[in-house]
Amino acid sequence: MEDHLRFGALFSSIFNSVLVSLPSLVELNLIGVSNTKETWKNIEEIAEVWMSTRAGFGVFQRLYKWLLQWFITPKKAEEGHTVTDYVQEHWTEDAFFGYQYLNGTNPILIRRCTALPDNFPVTNDMLSSEQGWNLEEEMQNGNIFLLDYKNLDGVQANIIDGEQQYLTAPLVLLHSAPDHKLMPIAIQLKQRPSNHNPIFLPTDSKYDWLLAKMYVRSADFTEHQLNTHLLRTHLLAEVFAVSLLRNVPMVHPLYKLLIPHTRYTLHINSLARGFLISEGGFFNKNAASGGKALVTILQRSTAALTYSSLCPPEDIKERGVDSVPGYYYRDDALQLWPIIHRYVEGIICYYYKTDADVIRDNELQKWIKDIFKHGFDSNANTGVPQSLSSVDELVKFATMVIFTGSAQHAAVNSGQYDYGGWVPNTPPTLRRPPPTTKGSSSESTMLETLPDVGITARGMATTWTLSKKPNDFVGLGHHPEEHFNEEIPRKFIDKFKAELAKLSVAVHDRNQSLEVPYTYMDPKLMENSVAI
Repeated sequence: MEDHLRFGALFSSIFNSVLVSLPSLVELNLIGVSNTKETWKNIEEIAEVWMSTRAGFGVFQRLYKWLLQWFITPKKAEEGHTVTDYVQEHWTEDAFFGYQYLNGTNPILIRRCTALPDNFPVTNDMLSSEQGWNLEEEMQNGNIFLLDYKNLDGVQANIIDGEQQYLTAPLVLLHSAPDHKLMPIAIQLKQRPSNHNPIFLPTDSKYDWLLAKMYVRSADFTEHQLNTHLLRTHLLAEVFAVSLLRNVPMVHPLYKLLIPHTRYTLHINSLARGFLISEGGFFNKNAASGGKALVTILQRSTAALTYSSLCPPEDIKERGVDSVPGYYYRDDALQLWPIIHRYVEGIICYYYKTDADVIRDNELQKWIKDIFKHGFDSNANTGVPQSLSSVDELVKFATMVIFTGSAQHAAVNSGQYDYGGWVPNTPPTLRRPPPTTKGSSSESTMLETLPDVGITARGMATTWTLSKKPNDFVGLGHHPEEHFNEEIPRKFIDKFKAELAKLSVAVHDRNQSLEVPYTYMDPKLMENSVAI
C-alpha cells in the first residue's frame, strides 16, 4: 500500500509538471522561437514573445481548457497589472533593481555594510556630488548595503551549443535613500580590482550602467537557483525527510510532527535531478552555471552553510537588515517564525517534559546525527548540533525544518516567473564577456549579451512551470492525513491554523497599499512542504 501511494504521488507530480508546462512550450514552438539561436533585434521583439506566453494559449486554448480546469489551479492575476507586467515595465530602473534584493526571489543575500571590502575600492569622490551625502557617514548611519557574489568567483562558465557563456562574481553597493528606496550606487563585476575591472556608476552612460546591472542580475539567477533555492530549501528538505524516514518510526511524535512537511519532497527532487540539473537538463542547455560550474557552486554553497542562516531571527540580525524599510520578506518571516515555533513547542513539550527525555531518546539522537553527517558534512563550524541535549534545542531545530520546507521555499520559489519570466531582468546566461572599459556599450552590445532567442523562450517557459501552484495544493498547517490522535496535540494544530489565518489577513491588508504586493509568504498561499 505504501509503495502504491508513493508511486501515485510521483505520477501526480510528473503529470502535473507536464500539464503545466506543455501549453507554454507548445505556444513558444508554434511561433517558432524556442529553438532559434539568433540574437534579438530589439527589446520590443522580446516583449512580443513574452506577451504571447502570458496572453493565453492561442489556438490551443480550447484544447487545454478542460485539462486546466480538472488538473491545474493556475495562478490568478490580480485586477490590473500583474507583477510580471510591472517587471517588464520597470526592469531598467535603479529603484526596482534595489527593491528585488528585499522582496524578489533572493531576499537573503543583502547585508548592511559598515566598512568597504578591501577588494571593492569605492571612494566618495566617485559618487555624484549631487547626492549630497558622504559615503563614510552613510555607512556609519547604517544606510549602505552590500551584495557580494564571491561564491561565483573563478567558476568555469558553461559552453552552450559550442558558444562560451559568461558568469561574473559582482560586488554591489546600495544606498537606502531618505524616500526609502534602495538604490544601487556602485558595481564591480569581478572580485579583484584592476584597470580592466572598472567600477560602474549610475552616472555612467545608459548602456554601461544597464549592462553592469544585467551582469549582476544574471549572477543573481545563479546564486538564487543553485544556493538559495536548490540547496537551502530543496536539498536540505530532502536531508531532513530522508533522516526522518530511516531513523524515526511512524509512532514517534517527531515523525507525526514533521511527516506532513515532507510531502512530495523526494519526488519533486527526483524530477529536478532528471529535468533541471542533469546532463541534458535545463541548466546544462540554457544557463551559464550549467556543467562544471553547477557542481563547483553547490560545493561552495554547502561549505558555507550555517545553522544560524537558516533561522530568520538570527540571520536577519547577523546581516544587519533588521531596520531597512520596505523589507516585506523580513517582516513576514519574523511573524511566521514565532507562529511555527509556538506550534512546535506545544507539540514537543507535550511529549518531552524534561531535557533528560530528549537526551535518552535514541531515535531522536540518530535523526539529528544523520542530518549533521550527511546534510552538513559533519562540519561543526556550521553550528548544526551533533546531538540534542534539551527540549529548547529540539524545538528550535524542528521549527527550522518546518520553516525551511514551507515558508522559506515559498519565498524563493513562488516568484520565479514574476521576476524571471521577463528574461532581461534575470538572464540565466550572458553571451559576451563583461566589459573591461567604460564608454563602449550600446543597445547592440546589450542585445548581443542577452541570451539568444531560444534560451530566452525556454527560460520563460521554465520559470512559468516552476512557479505554478500544483493541482493538489496543501497549505501550511493543513494535514490531509491525521497523525495525532490525542486531544491536546490536535488543539495545538487548530491554534496553529488560526494564527496562520490571522497573519494571512494582515498580509493581505498590508498588500492593498503596496505598488508591488508581496504575497510569497502569505500562509494561505504557501505549501506545507517542498512539493513543486
